[in-house]
Amino acid sequence: MADTEPKPVEATEESHDPQFEPVIRLTETVAASTHEENEDVLFKMRAKLFRFHKEDTEWKERGTGDVRLLAAKDTGKVRLVMRRDKTLKVCANHIVSKDMTLSPNVGSDRSWVWNVTADFAEGTASAETLAIRFANSENAGLFKKAFEDAQEANEKLKGDKPAEDVTSTDVDEEEAKEEAKEEAKEEAKPAEEEAKPEAEEKKAE
Repeated sequence: MADTEPKPVEATEESHDPQFEPVIRLTETVAASTHEENEDVLFKMRAKLFRFHKEDTEWKERGTGDVRLLAAKDTGKVRLVMRRDKTLKVCANHIVSKDMTLSPNVGSDRSWVWNVTADFAEGTASAETLAIRFANSENAGLFKKAFEDAQEANEKLKGDKPAEDVTSTDVDEEEAKEEAKEEAKEEAKPAEEEAKPEAEEKKAE
């Protein structure tokens, strides 16, 4: 007896190669800015940075990376900037001022401690106590020398600033006086113009 039951249809595999198209096409490339493009690198060295946590009264690591001293091309002002490896997140960012003192860390000849009144690593100014550790004492010495040179450079700029400010103020005051004189002249012109016809009428009489 012949098999009359229908045979199941064998499934055939079809090649499936999906194509995905972007919903939004990007037509412009946005250049990433670190705000360091207009600065010259005066010093660069690998180190590890620590921050003293007042609440826990202990040192906590803030990051490992290159610590740099950058001088602004337009003003010459020097700041210290340090970014973490890989993430490049800022872990130190402050102006190198004269009131900062690098003190040797206890029991180490390759690390320094200093106080900062306004560090902008977190985006807003905050007072911090920082410590930095280098691979050896020689590198620590090079950092100290560059740090102190930056302090002197900023102090010189600070010393020159008052003279510039006074000059600028004097110029502004002189300009204000001149403007006041010109305004007084302009206000006096209509009165003079009105007085001229009256004088001419009297002469005609």
